[in-house]
Amino acid sequence: MTPRTRTVFRELDGIVLLDKPQGMSSNQALQRARHLFRAAKAGHTGSLDPLATGLLPLCFGEATKLAGGLLGARKAYRTVAVLGRTTDTDDADGATLRERAVPALGAQAVEDALVPLRGRIRQRPPIYSALKQGGEPLYAKARRGEAIEVAEREVEVHRLECLALEHGRVELEIECGSGTYVRSLVRDLGEALGCGAHVAVLRRLWVDPFRAPAMVTLDALRALAEREGRDAVDVHLLPLDAGLVAWPRLQLDAAAARRFAQGQRFRLPDAQGPVEADIVVLGADARALGFGRLDKTMMLRPQRLFRWAALSAAAG
Repeated sequence: MTPRTRTVFRELDGIVLLDKPQGMSSNQALQRARHLFRAAKAGHTGSLDPLATGLLPLCFGEATKLAGGLLGARKAYRTVAVLGRTTDTDDADGATLRERAVPALGAQAVEDALVPLRGRIRQRPPIYSALKQGGEPLYAKARRGEAIEVAEREVEVHRLECLALEHGRVELEIECGSGTYVRSLVRDLGEALGCGAHVAVLRRLWVDPFRAPAMVTLDALRALAEREGRDAVDVHLLPLDAGLVAWPRLQLDAAAARRFAQGQRFRLPDAQGPVEADIVVLGADARALGFGRLDKTMMLRPQRLFRWAALSAAAG
């Protein structure tokens, strides 16, 4: 029996646009990709359901400091809703709660049902979700059979279109803000149509700022590593800057950049930029030093510094 080779992890900074396979949790996909890249530090930017496929941006090394911002980014999905059956998970993986006859539906009936689901809406998340209640994920409570009351919350649906309607199945494309559950949209659509519905297929198409993502699968990464060597997978590693394009930026001169890199807060009376918001702070050489926050008095406060910012400060 050949002994397993222990993975030696390395310091690696960047972003991988993974096409998550169906039947795997986001964390499982992250850990497999992390081992393929041998990244010492890794995180993802918001979970996809095990049933779902599609874009899961993975952050390695210093790029993990972007994860919070990407978590709140706009996203797009394509889903297939099956009418006539509701489940406890609001998708095909769950146990059946109720089956109902599907009425004869035309495109206009579906459109009429979609109208209240667009814009800023109140939505009740699924009980099988990673949202926490009392410090514990809802899905853990649901699996124990506990009665769960999930409060509605406001989300934003920027675009919701019916692409196809046939044989009791509705294909939808959704563009939405952070915190929106496609499973809840489908559940609410089914109730509006009077027959119930659940998600049968779900694919994430893009996540801002990656609107035309060149995704790679775990199988493709594994095959590339076996064929050309372990370092060959690095061709799919995007630079950290690729994830920064959506953030507002503020460039400092050399002296101010040094103070920022040392973690000092200071006032910039001539600064122009959004206040009370995270901004990317650049050094005099236009390299990103980290994230800061500029308040109404133009006080700049360092929030999260990249590793090389400290090196830059020491060198200065």
